[in-house]
This record gives sequence, structure tokens and C-alpha cells, in this order.
Amino acid sequence: MLRPSNLPHILQRLIALPYLFLGAWCLLAPHHVERLTINPAYQHLSETSALLIGCFGAQAVLGGLFIWFSRWERRTFAVYAVALLPFFLFNYWFVFEVPVFNRWLALDFVSNAFMLGLSLYGWHVMGREAPPVAHRPIADG
Repeated sequence: MLRPSNLPHILQRLIALPYLFLGAWCLLAPHHVERLTINPAYQHLSETSALLIGCFGAQAVLGGLFIWFSRWERRTFAVYAVALLPFFLFNYWFVFEVPVFNRWLALDFVSNAFMLGLSLYGWHVMGREAPPVAHRPIADG
């Protein structure tokens, strides 16, 4: 069974959404993000911390736009899935081992898990597509 031709495009746009939403939150309300997600011992609530969180948000929005408007191939989904794996270690480390972040970082964990699942699904779905050559009539020579 062949996949609908727009399914990978829909999946990559769904992958872009956490970057766009969470990145915009960091960009537009950096002190809110800092108060909600960073443990009080590590909070600065300064203009510098707002700048850094805002820069992080701007980069996330930029990444989300690239994901949204790019044309992904099967290998793009696979590479993206692998590239997400270190973020799970980051989440674990900075919540449980060195508790810079509080349990609100679960938003990041859930977003990463969502994007990982969509990436693996996109890779799987694109693998079911028959190569374009298989659909061409054989030319009589």
C-alpha cells in the first residue's frame, strides 16, 4: 500500500510545531520561561538571562521554520530521529543529576518524544513508497 503523497509533509510540519510554539514562548516571554522551568537556585531573572533565553527561542523558531518549509527525504527523518537522542540525556541530566531545571522541563521531554515518534513514523512511511522507476512503463527498444 502506498502512502498518501502529503503524509511526510504533514509529519514534518507537526515536527516543526514544538520549535515554533516553545521557541516563540522563549522569545516573547523569557522571564516567564525562566521562572517556570528553572529551579530558583539557578534563576537570574536578569536582562542577560532574558537575552539568552530569547536567543534560544529565536534559534528554535528559525529551526522550526526550516523544518516547516524544507523538503524532507526518508533519510532526513532518520537523521533527525538520531539527532534527537542526546536531548533525552540532556533532559535527564539537568532535571535529575544537576537539577538546573524543574519538572516543567517535561514539556521539552514530551516534545522530543513526540518529534522522535513522528520522525520514526515518517521514515517508516517513506520506506513503503515504491521507487518512481517501478511505475514507469518499460519502453520497447
